[in-house]
Parts: sequence; structure tokens; C-alpha cells
Amino acid sequence: MAQATVTYDSVMSELKARHFKPIYYLMGDESYYIDKISDWIAENVLQPEERDFNQTVLFGSDVNASQIADAAKRYPMMSEYQVLIVKEAQNVKNVEPLEKYLKAPMPSTILVMCHKNGTIDGRKREYVKAIQQAGVLFESKKLRERDLPAFIEQYLKAREASIDPKSTQMIADAIGADLSRLTGELDKVLLGLPEQDRRVTPQVVEDQIGVSKDYNAFEFRDAIVNRNILKANQIIKYFDENPKAGGLYALLPMMFSYFQNLMLAYYCPQKGSQEALAQWLDMKSPWGARDYMTGMRNYSGMKVMQIISKIREIDAKSKGLDNPNTPPGELMRELIFFTLH
Repeated sequence: MAQATVTYDSVMSELKARHFKPIYYLMGDESYYIDKISDWIAENVLQPEERDFNQTVLFGSDVNASQIADAAKRYPMMSEYQVLIVKEAQNVKNVEPLEKYLKAPMPSTILVMCHKNGTIDGRKREYVKAIQQAGVLFESKKLRERDLPAFIEQYLKAREASIDPKSTQMIADAIGADLSRLTGELDKVLLGLPEQDRRVTPQVVEDQIGVSKDYNAFEFRDAIVNRNILKANQIIKYFDENPKAGGLYALLPMMFSYFQNLMLAYYCPQKGSQEALAQWLDMKSPWGARDYMTGMRNYSGMKVMQIISKIREIDAKSKGLDNPNTPPGELMRELIFFTLH
């Protein structure tokens, strides 16, 4: 729904240049970027001494659109701007008064609408049009799992730290795509790094986040790729004995994703080329294509199809279909035996 050119970086670039718009409508399923933008506006537009009279925070469940529009029409007191932040904007009903206000907004008001866990109703086209014409409509989308490693690397690089691929994947697998939690864990890791050595290693991840450097989803995937029976079973045993470290529900999606892509890899016209295969699989870096080249050596196309079918069967059983009482650990061992033999 948001314009394609509106990104987090483009919004922040304009804000830091102090090119302010009368309206910032921040919406979407990923609260991280919504909070980052609204927090920056709250902390940087006005001087501390200006905020008492010129910065207001409202909640969508407590006010209606008319009240927001009336507040937005006020003039600032001894300040160039007033900042009006509306949290839980998804709870504001009957937006017609706001739509009318946005057709002639106050240039001295910066209105920030924080709409989380969704987007504007697609039927409210005139409202959307009014927002886009008056200011910024930004949609904060959930980051895809495959984009997490790049996010982690960039976040650490911006803070003058480096990380190796294994450590990156360990963190991505352990934390997932909740960016608020992920950045919190990364900040904790950064605090633990000595000034003279700003490298994040598997040992650092184990010490700071609590993910075993030997028994984790990254090592499990490596064991599957290389058809290492002993290593795969050791990791499954560890997960079975340490449920908080991972298990069936964490490893099934990872296995399905790998073998689904491995099936696609067989159809690549130049599957012998790492760069061509990475492009075929829409991967960020050719480095990741090596696992699929290894997988094609270790698994036939027919076996991959059978494994995908088996993963679906185990997934159904894990949800209780045709499986009254088999525990998750036993289901995972059944899948691993089928996959590696």
C-alpha cells in the first residue's frame, strides 16, 4: 500500500536533514521501524525545553479522529513546530475528520500516526491518498528469514563490529525475525566485546546469548548438507535433552526450506556455477550456494522429493494427525533416519 520509494532509510535521511512533513503515517507488522522513526521524531525535532508545551502523545483507543485533528490545528508555543504522536492509531475509527485535516494540514504540526500489526483498510483510498499527498506513508514489513543474516551483519558493521557467517546464522536461528528482540540481543553482545577485539565469534554467541556453538541449527543444517549421520544424531539428542535450545518445531521449517531450495537447484540451467546457482535461488551471496552444490552431490533429485514428502508427514504428525502419542524427539529421529539413509 505504501509507495515503493518510501523506505526506512529514505524516511530517516529526510528527518536527519530536518526536512519535516506534516504527517508521518507509520504502519505495518514490524513494530521495530515504526518505533525507531517515531522515537527519533520525539527525541530530535524539538529542544528539551520546547517539549512541555509542544509535544503530545495520544492513544488511538482514547481519542477519536476529530480530537486528533483539533489537536493538530493548534499553534506551537515559542517553537517552530509542535509534535503530535498518536500511538495505537489502528484503533482510531471514522477517519473522515483526519482526512479533511490532511487536505490542508498545519505546516507547523508534525503529526505521527503509529499503526501497528496491520495496515490501513484498502477501501479507504481517499484517506491513503490524502496522507501520501500531505506527507509520508511508510509500511514496516516483517523481515524475511533469509534477510536476517544481512540485517545482523549490517547492524553490527554500523557499530564497528564484525561477525562470521556461522555466528550470524546461529543468532538468526536462535532469535528469529522479531527485530526488537534481535537488536536487543545484538546490543548485549556488543556490550560484551572488548575494545581491542570487535569480532563476534561462535564462542561469543554461546557466552552472551546462550546458543551452543556445537549444537545449534547451523551445525544441524551442516550435518544434513554433508550427510553426517553421527553429528546430526548428536545434535538431535542434545535438543531432545535441552528443549529450550531448539527442537522439532525449530528444525522442521529449516529442513523444509533447505530441501525445497535443493529441489529448485536441480532445475538451474548452470547448476555447476556457484554464482549462477545463487542467482537462480535468489540468494544474497554466492557463498550460500555451496551448500546446495554439496547437497546435489549427496542427495539425488528423487531422494529430495521423498524427503520433502517425509517432512510434511512428520509435520502433520507433530500436530496430532495420525499420531496419538509419539513425542517430538522420536519424530525427529524418524525423519533424520529417513533423510540420511
